[in-house]
Amino acid sequence: MKIEHIEAFHLSARCEPAFQSAFSTFDARTACLVKITTDSGLVGWGEALGPAAINKSIILSLKKPLIGKNPLHIEPLWLSIYSQLRDQGQRGVTLCAQSAIDMALWDIAGKFWQAPIHALLGGAFRQKVKAYATGGFRVIGQRHCDTVQAECQQYQAAGFQGVKIKIGYGVEEDLLSIQTARAVLNQGEKLMIDANHGYDMLEAIRLGKEAYLYDIDWFEEPVLPELLANYREVRQKQPIPVAGGETWHGRTHFQWVLDHRCVDILQPDVAGCGGITEIKKIISAAETAGVRVVPHVWGTLINLAASLQVLAIIPPQPPRFADNPLWLELDQTNHPFRHAIGQSSHSLEMGEMTISQNPGLGIDIDENLLKPFIVHD
Repeated sequence: MKIEHIEAFHLSARCEPAFQSAFSTFDARTACLVKITTDSGLVGWGEALGPAAINKSIILSLKKPLIGKNPLHIEPLWLSIYSQLRDQGQRGVTLCAQSAIDMALWDIAGKFWQAPIHALLGGAFRQKVKAYATGGFRVIGQRHCDTVQAECQQYQAAGFQGVKIKIGYGVEEDLLSIQTARAVLNQGEKLMIDANHGYDMLEAIRLGKEAYLYDIDWFEEPVLPELLANYREVRQKQPIPVAGGETWHGRTHFQWVLDHRCVDILQPDVAGCGGITEIKKIISAAETAGVRVVPHVWGTLINLAASLQVLAIIPPQPPRFADNPLWLELDQTNHPFRHAIGQSSHSLEMGEMTISQNPGLGIDIDENLLKPFIVHD
């Protein structure tokens, strides 16, 4: 079996109303998808985290040396791609593009062997996983605490046992939103906060000390992702567990984070950290270091499906009869084509997501459904 074609798709759709993180405005949702076709007819799909147009360009620049190669030789292909980019691409968008290619190769492998990807990775520790709702962005033109209250009520009614809201808009405003969210949620329902690196170190420490009273499970991306020493300072000087990882790429970067105890919870995104091949190694490093892994998930049903396969293989830490604190991040913000591009075999019931047992990623992408969203760069 050989790789015959590699295609990349830049998708985009407007979303209303627009919403904001600490530093970005989302008036459209975008994605970069990759499709790898083999001479046997098997097809694999992947997704890249980050700027869609740039990812598409990188993926297309990498396709020539991959054509004609055996798609089942995933490790050698991964290293071959990485080696081409190593001098300038050890981190960042090049790893995001590589993640999509790697994801598609694993999808092909699962279909070839007629097994879910988690079976090829050594087997599943679980068949389903608890999901928490990601939302709580600031809606343009509305008070943040008001929209947070409405969203938390909505997620609670849908059966979610945990909610993550966005902060980073200013300490006082954020504390009001945190207080509002906690007032809605019942005892035992988890609340997480995500600053999207909207604070400096001093603000983050202050926020953590004051927000601790509201029983926060973790404080995500408190400061800029480049400032790893500041992560460590925030972790040491305020009481809420610190999380991060969606903006870090590659096992060597994650190893430095682990060695220097920068976070309590590691959050690699399989569409950004280097793909399924790389995230398995990151998970092993975190297990060795005794650091909890809760993957970041953002994008379409392709990244969701891949993330579920990854969640299946994360070892319980520590091994025990009691439940382990493992979560699926489930984005609840407006996304016109998140599920509109195909069919999946996972399902959500009362805040728990089943993990597909179908071959590969367990999804069926329909190219006709992509057409309304394709951007012709």
